[in-house]
Amino acid sequence: MKALIKLFAFGYVAISLLFWISGLALVGMAGFEIWEAVMPGDEGGTQPRFVRILECIGLLTIAVAAFELGQTVLEEEVQRSANISTPTRVRRFMSRFMIVVIVSLAIECLVSAFQSLHGHPELLPHAAVIGLCAAALLLAWGGFIRLNIPAEHLEPQAMEDAQAEDDKIET
Repeated sequence: MKALIKLFAFGYVAISLLFWISGLALVGMAGFEIWEAVMPGDEGGTQPRFVRILECIGLLTIAVAAFELGQTVLEEEVQRSANISTPTRVRRFMSRFMIVVIVSLAIECLVSAFQSLHGHPELLPHAAVIGLCAAALLLAWGGFIRLNIPAEHLEPQAMEDAQAEDDKIET
């Protein structure tokens, strides 16, 4: 049984590492995009440069999401010893994940809206769909938290254990 737990912990560390590598790759790509946007080239005008900078913001947003997901997996699955089946632990893990996803979608919606305003009007329906998806996820997350609160009251010790783990990890 301990070997299986160590195998899962190694798998979670590997997944976390892949998130971090993906984030670094995206930061590198964003750096290349911003370099191409600010350096004078054969593209005339500020419009193509503006679009490249917006693409850079999108890449950086996804990179931040990858870093946050890697950190969440590492902290919640490897560093913490509480059982994931407790309602408190599930709510906390889902909340960290949903924050990353919703904020990333909201920023991507803004980037798409700016792109549609500056020369790509065909992207406006895509921006609207992304915004609606972010809103739907936010509503679903709120519903999940609302329905999860009574379950947490059934296991008050789990909340105390989770808070004790937070104190231990933060120090």
